[in-house]
Amino acid sequence: MAPAHDPSASLQLLVGRKISAVSFVRDYVELHFDGPVLRALTNPFGMYGCRAWRFPEGQSVVVMRYFVGNVIDGYEVVPHSYLAVDSGEHRFAIPLDDDSRSGPEAAHLVGVDENGQPDARPLSVW
Repeated sequence: MAPAHDPSASLQLLVGRKISAVSFVRDYVELHFDGPVLRALTNPFGMYGCRAWRFPEGQSVVVMRYFVGNVIDGYEVVPHSYLAVDSGEHRFAIPLDDDSRSGPEAAHLVGVDENGQPDARPLSVW
């Protein structure tokens, strides 16, 4: 577990939540959780079962849609390398390295207010 002052600790908000949508927005990808939003500003990659994928290559768009309905059961952050959310044997990872970035930020986690609605005030940035 990351220290409270570390933005990585905010990923705990996603544990136990079901992915409700995968959205493709111009030049980034979002995972929606009926409230919180995890935004990948770098090209995500991962595993779905035994199938590796890397956006925007191959069938990655199709594979990423399979994440809808999965419940997040863990996360991992390797500073300057990647952050990942896990659902059983499935992993959705966002590169954090400088070479993968097109700007200063690689990922955002938009938190929720007291009513469970998206709220950018508790925004975590990597």
